[in-house]
Amino acid sequence: MPFPKTNIHTLEDIYSLPDGERAELINGKIYNMAPPNRIHQKLVMELSGTLREYIKSQHGSCEIYPASFTVFLGENTPNYVEPDISVICDKNKLTDKGCNGAPDFVIEIVSPGSRKMDYSTKNALYSDFGVREYWIVDPAKERTTVYRYEEDAAPIIIPFSMPIAVGIYQNLSITIAELLE
Repeated sequence: MPFPKTNIHTLEDIYSLPDGERAELINGKIYNMAPPNRIHQKLVMELSGTLREYIKSQHGSCEIYPASFTVFLGENTPNYVEPDISVICDKNKLTDKGCNGAPDFVIEIVSPGSRKMDYSTKNALYSDFGVREYWIVDPAKERTTVYRYEEDAAPIIIPFSMPIAVGIYQNLSITIAELLE
């Protein structure tokens, strides 16, 4: 009995999507993306602004890119993702199409339709491809799950009311609840 055929999608499939339709390609599978809600967008804006101001105040060279910004992970079968926020410190990874390789820091804001994707699929992907730090900001649960892959430690779950130290920077912490005021 033959195995059922599975469709393996490629970047060409992503590029041929109708205008305005957003999706990500992970391990040959296309995942459609729902439009973000207002809280999601507010968090993307506030977190991006906080990181940008910190980097500027420290005369840093890392760059912040909010979605929709493409990150390509992998050489032979590239994964195409659009993290909510990407921080890239190696400018050699940046091209006109996005980022080739792992950002240093990725933040995903959980939406009702992205919960499994953010906590499972993307977590494994970011860990496998060398992202240094990954935050999952979960408005429904009012908590942030922090992964610092370089430390090879268990994730830390921090309520929105508590400050979160940004691991890739020495003296920056962010309290999510303050961003929502």
